[in-house]
Amino acid sequence: MLLENNNRVRGIASIESDAWKDIRDGVRTLCDNFPGEYWRKLDGAREYPEKFVKALTDAGYLACLIPEEYGGSGLPLEAACAILEEIQRSGGNGAACHAQMYIMGALLRHGSEEQKNKYLPKISSGELRLQAFGVTEPDAGTDTLSIRTKAEKNNNGYIINGQKVWTSRAEHSDLMLLLARTSADKSLKRTEGLSLFIIDMQKAKNNGLTIKPIKTMINHATTEVFFDDLEIPFDSLIGEEGKGFKYILDGMNAERILIAAECIGDAKFFLDRTTEYASSRVVFGRPIGQNQGIQFPISRAYAETEAAGLMVDRAAKLFDNNISCGTEANIAKLLSSEASWKAAEAAIQTFGGYGFAEDYDIERKYREARLYQIAPISTNLILAFIAQNVLGLKKSY
Repeated sequence: MLLENNNRVRGIASIESDAWKDIRDGVRTLCDNFPGEYWRKLDGAREYPEKFVKALTDAGYLACLIPEEYGGSGLPLEAACAILEEIQRSGGNGAACHAQMYIMGALLRHGSEEQKNKYLPKISSGELRLQAFGVTEPDAGTDTLSIRTKAEKNNNGYIINGQKVWTSRAEHSDLMLLLARTSADKSLKRTEGLSLFIIDMQKAKNNGLTIKPIKTMINHATTEVFFDDLEIPFDSLIGEEGKGFKYILDGMNAERILIAAECIGDAKFFLDRTTEYASSRVVFGRPIGQNQGIQFPISRAYAETEAAGLMVDRAAKLFDNNISCGTEANIAKLLSSEASWKAAEAAIQTFGGYGFAEDYDIERKYREARLYQIAPISTNLILAFIAQNVLGLKKSY
């Protein structure tokens, strides 16, 4: 593998020029102000990267997908992928803010003009954060159609009761998109009866909404959220009542593609660090990278990363051209998460004991990379999706 002047592993040749090189360079420069020491300190204290998120917001990167008429850049998903990949490759963690990129799509596509004018310009400017997505519940898990959080209509709006879990960034968000059941009519299809709401979390806190942090093996700022007779106005409803599940499906492909791009960034982070270390670490009189036992795992991780990256590019292009991309988005997430994990394993083996030392950042990124084998959708469920929807095999669950 050849290293660029900045100690980065070169990617494979492409017949297309990188349309987002300027964005990548800008994000890389921004990330230089937040080195490993910054992330290690936050990781140890399990603190939210406020300064980093503010810097990304002020630079306009978190508003890249919001149309210019609402204060954003109006860029395609490919640009957002470049932003998140670069954050991860630079040693940061885009999970602190990536949700805003794919959550706001439901508001943009299905919200009323009044809602879009009320929220999107303030999200673009950073005055408001839309980082919380209330979907998963303790009993339902990935079976979203079995959620039980209810939104019951009264004369003033809706009354919310229920519980969400793994709602990341809830403590650091001004707004939440909430999926809740508005009908228990058993004659409806399972995909009906669920509605999508936008919640003003600052008003809701201590007025029926309670947030409880969940401590995890990584610094992910995830929570449980409890709703106890939370009152919200009628204009909190996004789109039509009963179509919420359809609305969130629109954003799930974007979510998978963006997180796949993050995984590619993680893989490249490991490859950059591992290749440099293998070249400079001398044991028994020669660089350890001269040994095939070190070379081969790194080489395989590199090959898998480059292949997965091609699928991410393909899925993003399909999405940006409004072409159905559910299969491609899922495969991109599957391959990318596995490539990043393969690169993480190669890094730990190459660094040996130093891989477990916090100062090298390998152990932190190793823990963070593991998450994407199970989130936002597990590897096995993607395989089941492919079996059922692509190969035509019978549903296994």
